Amino acid sequence: MPAENRTEKATPRRRQKAREEGKIARSRDLTSSLTLIAVIFTLSWLATSFPSQWYGFLHDSLDAAVQSDLSTTNHLFASTGLAALRWAAPLMLVAWVVSIGATVAQGGLVFSASAFSPNWSRLNPANNLKNIFSVAGASRMLKTLLPLGVILYLVVGIFIRSWPQLTQTSTRGVRAVLALAFSLIFEVAWKATLVMLMWSGFDYFLQRLSFERSLRMTKEEVHQESKDTDGNPQVRNRIRKLRRDLRRRWKLKDVKRANVVVTNPEHYAVALEYKADSMKAPVVIAKGRDLVAQRIKHFALWHDVPIVENRPLAQALYKTVDVGESIPANLYTAVAEILAFIYRAQARAANTVAAPLAGARGRQ
Repeated sequence: MPAENRTEKATPRRRQKAREEGKIARSRDLTSSLTLIAVIFTLSWLATSFPSQWYGFLHDSLDAAVQSDLSTTNHLFASTGLAALRWAAPLMLVAWVVSIGATVAQGGLVFSASAFSPNWSRLNPANNLKNIFSVAGASRMLKTLLPLGVILYLVVGIFIRSWPQLTQTSTRGVRAVLALAFSLIFEVAWKATLVMLMWSGFDYFLQRLSFERSLRMTKEEVHQESKDTDGNPQVRNRIRKLRRDLRRRWKLKDVKRANVVVTNPEHYAVALEYKADSMKAPVVIAKGRDLVAQRIKHFALWHDVPIVENRPLAQALYKTVDVGESIPANLYTAVAEILAFIYRAQARAANTVAAPLAGARGRQ
């Protein structure tokens, strides 16, 4: 697939798949540089205690050599191992913590079983030679030579600056020479490591950009992934339509419980239910607009539910109250007037029907 067609950003699913395959943007050089500079500064901090520790170790060693024969059972071997562990343990701990932290910070903890599968093509000498004598191999070599050139320039500059002091070491004591040597070594080490750290940070940035470009997708891939993940869009739209129709049918069935239907009269219809013994305020049990409003009115006529035209009240109820909610306090008066009117009309109709029946019974 041509790279110019990959114009879409990677989806979360593609990123997760790449992560499961162990493909993440991570720079080993950045981890190594951070670990090395942390070890260098830790060593510099611990160096102040080294003379006393070395003095004690040499003193114990000479005493043991004078007092007894040196053998594997002598405590000198145990003390030597303990001293080596005491000097190396802080450096190893710092290196381990920094390397783990830098690795996790770049991409988190990733476990990929595919990374353990053997890749026999790496053992092919022809492929290795092809990688060396290629544009990618030349690019990697150039990336290595550039920081090495900067480091060499810094080292030469440090020695040129310190050359007068180095020429006078024969006139100085041992402590002064050791102090000068240690300061020069430390300066060269931390500056060289700082150069590597800066370069590896830039390299990580480039790898990040390259990784993002490699994850880009075409519009067809995004569309296909959407189908695989969420199903066909036409099927989803059909399901949503069926659900809407189902909700509307339930609303229409609830209309027969309504005390009144308030209409706009053309565009809105809101069905209200009120039971004085169990409800604090009337509740909207169905509402609709345009075609749904017409269906609510037809259903109400079929079940002899009163229909009242009140444009402002119908719009206010439709826009501010959801199905299943009670009407707000500011609409109590308007709704109460409508319900009172309907109750009076129903009472008059009941009396009108009951009067002829009562007269007929009296004549009998």
